[in-house]
Amino acid sequence: MEIKIRPYQAEDTQAILDIINYNILNSTALYDYNVRSYEQQKTILDDKINKGFPVIVAELDGAVTGFGMYSEFRFREAYKYTVEHSVYVNNDFHGKGIGKILLQELIILAKKQGLHTMVAVIDAENQSSVVFHEKFGFTTAGMIKESGFKFDRWLHSVFMQLILE
Repeated sequence: MEIKIRPYQAEDTQAILDIINYNILNSTALYDYNVRSYEQQKTILDDKINKGFPVIVAELDGAVTGFGMYSEFRFREAYKYTVEHSVYVNNDFHGKGIGKILLQELIILAKKQGLHTMVAVIDAENQSSVVFHEKFGFTTAGMIKESGFKFDRWLHSVFMQLILE
């Protein structure tokens, strides 16, 4: 099993959309309520690329099994060295190291771009993601309680950060 990491291509949009929409409907990994359309997802991906941020995909046997990206953390100029990242893996491929490879590559790319801090915003119920990020040196910077409401309950957001230098 060889996982290939490569830059996103327009043909990957549907596979990424399928991963995103699965998570919208079945998890608190995304605080969205409604599934996205192909056009909405393509616009999101194109916007990141047009701003100079990477979108990468993990491919196994020619199929997209996961993706990762980062972009602005906040929109004020002083935050330009801080990015918020996302890593998602197709539910059928969890536990195969795909997320690890994607996050490793995002960290390398962020360092090459001269960025200073990567931020992860994780639902507090997703302790496996917290532990996953800790393995890469991310530390918990704080929690915003009841910051989201999904599946008829209040959710808490854990903010984790990695200083890249």
